[in-house]
Amino acid sequence: MSTSQSKIDYRICFVGDSFVQGTGDPLCLGWVGRVAQDAVVRGINLTHYNLGIRRDTSRDIAARWEQECAARLPADCEALVLFSFGVNDTLIFEGVQRVSEEESLANFQNILRTSSSNYKVLMIGPPPMPDSTHNRRVERLDKQFSELAATLNVPYLSVFEVLRKDEHWLKEAIANDFAHPGQRGYERLAGLVQEWPDWWFR
Repeated sequence: MSTSQSKIDYRICFVGDSFVQGTGDPLCLGWVGRVAQDAVVRGINLTHYNLGIRRDTSRDIAARWEQECAARLPADCEALVLFSFGVNDTLIFEGVQRVSEEESLANFQNILRTSSSNYKVLMIGPPPMPDSTHNRRVERLDKQFSELAATLNVPYLSVFEVLRKDEHWLKEAIANDFAHPGQRGYERLAGLVQEWPDWWFR
């Protein structure tokens, strides 16, 4: 961290679903709280807003993110927005996928195109689930998100494959609610973000 970086008024909105919110973490930090805490401990002048909502799909996020971020990111700060969503889009509810793949990609494109024209933006892909059939849909969406993000020049971190092989992520999810990990899983995801070359506060 440079001396000048410590003087900048950074404000970051983390926008997404329950994995952003940190559901399942007994310490109530999730990966968002951990990466924000690390930045502050190292002297970054950071205000962070966790805008994760359980069960939110890309459709839900597309409808709310602009107003929520605008209320928290004034013009005189270094405004940052990090998105992460997708798992809920691929859930089967009453026999139908909650959001079609076509709509997911359209929402993704609209969200990132609009946000990146106003803020510095990063995107983290959806994590794996402890269900192989569901995982195939998540993996497919993750790959398409990654390709689309590249065309939009938005840095994209795919965490799916690494977390699928992680010794804690899926084990904790199965023991918890068959979706969300616990402390060690979120620690692992926080570490992936902190090691990412595009992360703002490495």
